[in-house]
Amino acid sequence: METRTAGLSELRLTRIGLGLAALGRPGYVNLGHASDLDRNYDVAAMRDHAATVLDAAWNAGIRYFDAARSYGRAEEFLAHWLTTREIRPDQITIGSKWGYTYTADWRIDADIHEVKDHTLPTLQRQIGESAATLGDWIDLYQIHSATIDSGVLDRSDVLDALAALRAERGWAIGLSLSGASSRETLERALDIQRDSTRLFSAVQATWNILEPSLSDILADAHRAGLAVIAKETLGNGRLTNRNDYPEFAASREVLNEQAERLGCTIDQLALAAVLDNDWIDCVLSGAATTAQLESNVGACMIRLDDDARVALARLAESPATYWSNRSGLKWN
Repeated sequence: METRTAGLSELRLTRIGLGLAALGRPGYVNLGHASDLDRNYDVAAMRDHAATVLDAAWNAGIRYFDAARSYGRAEEFLAHWLTTREIRPDQITIGSKWGYTYTADWRIDADIHEVKDHTLPTLQRQIGESAATLGDWIDLYQIHSATIDSGVLDRSDVLDALAALRAERGWAIGLSLSGASSRETLERALDIQRDSTRLFSAVQATWNILEPSLSDILADAHRAGLAVIAKETLGNGRLTNRNDYPEFAASREVLNEQAERLGCTIDQLALAAVLDNDWIDCVLSGAATTAQLESNVGACMIRLDDDARVALARLAESPATYWSNRSGLKWN
C-alpha cells in the first residue's frame, strides 16, 4: 500500500484509509447496512466485528483510520483494537472529528441520530472525550461537516481553540465538508490563518463519480499544502452492486459495462476513479465487512483508460441533485 507524507502538516496517509462511520454504531445510511451487521447490535459483538474489519485493513497495508465523536462507539472500538493489537502511535495515523453528538442511544429507529453543534462548549467537551479515548494516537482533528450555515468558520473563539490545540498537542487541524455549498466553505477555510499560518492543513471532502464538482478547488487546496482525503467515495452504496433503484438503471448499465471491460467489480471501478486523481492523498473506504474491505483494496490494482474516464464522467450529477439524493437515504 502506497504511503504519502501529505501536505505541509506531513501527515502519513496510505492511499486507501478506513472510515469507521459504518462500524461504530448500529444505524447508518449506507445501502444494505443492516445486513452487513447481521442485525446483531450487541455492543461486544459489534466491537469484535469492528476489530475483524480493522485487522483486515491492517493486513492489507492500510495505516490511516478515520473516526468521529458522532460515530457511536467508533473511537472506543478503535482504541480497544489499537490497545489489544499493541499498535504504537508511530505505526499508524488516526483522524477524528468533532461537531456532532451521537444521540441515537444505540437504536436504529431513533428520531434523531446525531445533533450538530459547532460552538466552543461542544468543541471543548469533545476534545476531552477524544483525548481520553484515543490519546497519543490522534494525529488529525477535524471539524465535522463544516458549512457556511453552521457559522463555525466565523467563530473566533472556536478557531482560536483549534489553533491552541495544534500548538499544545501537535494535532493537525482539518475540516470535513458536506452539502451543495462545500465549495464556498472550503474557499472560506483556505483564507483562515492563526499565528501567521493557515489554520487548516487537511480537508476531507465528498468526491465520487456522481459528485466530482470540487475537483478544481481540491486540487488547488492540495497545491496549497493541504492533505486531501476523499470520503463517501462509493456514494453510501449507490456505486455498488446493491444499488438496484430503477432510476439508477441507466447509470448502473454503464458501470457494469466498464467494470466488465476492465475485469473488476463496480466498487473497484468507482474507487479506481477516485484514485485516478493524484491530488487526492487518501481515499476512504467505508467498508463494514471484510469482504467489502478486501474488494475495495483491490481498486489499487485497477487502471482506468480514457474510454472508462469518458464513460464515468457522464454519470456526474449536479451538486444539488446529488445532495438531495444523499439526504433521502434511510438509516438502517
